[in-house]
Amino acid sequence: MQQLEFFDIPSPCIGVCEANNRGYCKGCFRSRDERLYWLKFSETEKRQVVRLCQQRKARILKAKEAALHAAKSEPDEPEQSSMF
Repeated sequence: MQQLEFFDIPSPCIGVCEANNRGYCKGCFRSRDERLYWLKFSETEKRQVVRLCQQRKARILKAKEAALHAAKSEPDEPEQSSMF
């Protein structure tokens, strides 16, 4: 049984339109093509893009957390004693 769609899928854009080093928007995590063709996508394609954006966001947040945790757990370099 197919679920009926009553509402359009809104764009995930949050107004932070800047690409990261991999080409994904830092705000909504869509690729350039996903942003460019959003209005031409079917509802199924839009749902897939939103799903991909959620996965990308989760992956980026997880990597940031891991980097933060690694930075906190790195031992500080011992102070060098003064030679004077």
